[in-house]
Amino acid sequence: MGNRFGYIRIFKKEKNFDTQIENLKLYVIDEKNIYSDKASVRHIEREGFQNLLRVIRKGDTLYLNSVDHLGRTKQQIGDYLKQLDERGVRVKIISLS
Repeated sequence: MGNRFGYIRIFKKEKNFDTQIENLKLYVIDEKNIYSDKASVRHIEREGFQNLLRVIRKGDTLYLNSVDHLGRTKQQIGDYLKQLDERGVRVKIISLS
């Protein structure tokens, strides 16, 4: 069984960062395995997400509060889902509601 990771892409207008972290901690035991980035138009290269991609391995599971945290467009989201699947990483989308 692999490790559990979480990723949050925080949008400037969102005020529920702590809620998102707490929600992910139900699935990701080690908080150091939760990566995050602040979304902005200027910041295309997401350092937290890139760091996550460097450490996540075959057999690991990635938990997301929302699939749109993976990317800004459907194409980008699809590309990352395909890449993670090809690497043997499970992706689980959880809901805040």
